[in-house]
Amino acid sequence: MKTEHILVIRFSAMGDVAMTVPVVWALAQQYPHVRITVLSRPFARMFYENLAPNVNFMAADLKKEYHGVSGLNALYRRLIAKQFTAVADLHDILRSKYLRLRFNMGHYHVAHINKHRAEKRLLTRQKNKVMRQLPTSFENYAEVFARLGYPVKTEGFRSLFGEGKGDLRLLPPQIGERRSFQQWIGVAPFAAHEGKIYPIDRMEQVVARLCQAHPSCRIFLFGGGKREMEVFNRWTATYQQCINASALLGSLQQELILMSHLNVMLCMDSANLHLASLVATQVVSVWGATHPFAGFMGWGQQEENAVQVQLPCRPCSVYGNKPCVRGDFACMNNISVDDVCERVEKVLAMQ
Repeated sequence: MKTEHILVIRFSAMGDVAMTVPVVWALAQQYPHVRITVLSRPFARMFYENLAPNVNFMAADLKKEYHGVSGLNALYRRLIAKQFTAVADLHDILRSKYLRLRFNMGHYHVAHINKHRAEKRLLTRQKNKVMRQLPTSFENYAEVFARLGYPVKTEGFRSLFGEGKGDLRLLPPQIGERRSFQQWIGVAPFAAHEGKIYPIDRMEQVVARLCQAHPSCRIFLFGGGKREMEVFNRWTATYQQCINASALLGSLQQELILMSHLNVMLCMDSANLHLASLVATQVVSVWGATHPFAGFMGWGQQEENAVQVQLPCRPCSVYGNKPCVRGDFACMNNISVDDVCERVEKVLAMQ
């Protein structure tokens, strides 16, 4: 009898890929006899290589090695050699649809994600919005496996590091050991789109207030890119508690190790929300143009830790990539520094 072997396809951005992890873990735990291969971009290897004994990872560089139709055909030929018995498309974009077409033509058992696009249009339209919680990405992913004949209960996943935390000895010596009297706070103030970024001058006020309230704290700054580095360099020069973590750390693995030791992560609706969630760190997230109702809250995170204001125009988009219809980004500018600081302090007080 042919060994059951599921191909899981999810390319795209880091946050979306990270959200597959708790569901794939649950699938692996509940069906230990089933082989699972996750196909994604090379950065995602860290998420899966030690997730479970029956989970494997396969990298696909769609911009180089597997670019275009000829590249996808080459990728398909490589995939069919793995003898899959089912294919779960958790992405449903042009590239994954093409692979899905090839597998369907080969009479494989194939299912794909329902992204609830119609409901998201109702949520984000400017008039007569339908404000209700849509299925989360975790629920959408689990539904795909159910249609393949593998229903999963998604509760149970805690952290990529199990019940413990990452090994700080694997980090640069500048990070050091965490002292029992210190609060370790992560701050990731940037996101891919302006509609998801809390004004940087106000975020600096948050950082200043945290430094004043907790003189022995260490604030680790996460983010890449030139703009981020300029801001972080200014903050580290101004506030002695700030450390530019992204300039010190050399890999996603190291970032996850450090995040696992934080008391709290303060970030936007961004990949860092989901990275911190994968290592069981509590997150205070700031939401502007987007909304948790679209289904992208981090794994295991509390709704009350999502800082946001209610506006008739909000949310205006699923991904925060549309121009502000008001022109003033009130969704972010109306969030006070007090609101953000109070929520961070409440999380710290519970530890």
